[in-house]
Amino acid sequence: MAEFKIAPSILSADFARLGEEVDNVLASGADIVHFDVMDNHYVPNLTIGPLVCDALRKHGVTHEIDVHLMVKPVDRIIPDFAQAGATFITFHPEASEHIDRSLQLVKSEGCKTGLVFNPATPLSLAEHVLDKVDRILLMSVNPGFGGQKFIPHTLEKLRQARKMIDESGYDIDLEIDGGVNVNNIREIAEAGARTFVAGSAVFGAAKDSDPNRYETVIAALREELAKANV
Repeated sequence: MAEFKIAPSILSADFARLGEEVDNVLASGADIVHFDVMDNHYVPNLTIGPLVCDALRKHGVTHEIDVHLMVKPVDRIIPDFAQAGATFITFHPEASEHIDRSLQLVKSEGCKTGLVFNPATPLSLAEHVLDKVDRILLMSVNPGFGGQKFIPHTLEKLRQARKMIDESGYDIDLEIDGGVNVNNIREIAEAGARTFVAGSAVFGAAKDSDPNRYETVIAALREELAKANV
């Protein structure tokens, strides 16, 4: 049976009390902290950097931190995030002059690697580096802002990525990011995803009646995943 992981994106959390928000969502049953880094150059938004990642580790976060770099160029910032405590460092092929070299750099810094594919970016860019990739992340929205709607044709791209990974024989996680919610997560899982980034769908569904504010929404996501025919 497939193992599914839920990765709330802290981009949608309350930044005035970020440590508490991360503690609560993990205590509610989330698996991974998804950490969106935007530079107002590669994408039209500006978010957070290595100091915030380091602060979460010092706060006591021990779960996986999945750093998604939407920055260009990427090589300069990779060592900083590794030192700050990133578990995974994922980047976009368009943001690297030499994809293989950037993947090697992430590995040399002691982190796991990921390649991120925008809606119009072909999966063929991963073909010759699958031996160096630990995670493939498909964007089901155009990167830059939270709260966007899922792009439907991503489902077919997920199926293609699932087939490519399975045929490769490598242990590569398949992650989805963008517009994931209770109403579509089952279909996304059946198309091949195993890790699910959800920002506003999680942090926008907090309940003060929940002990840690997010148990209800995390349970609802898991209930849908349990129905998936995979």
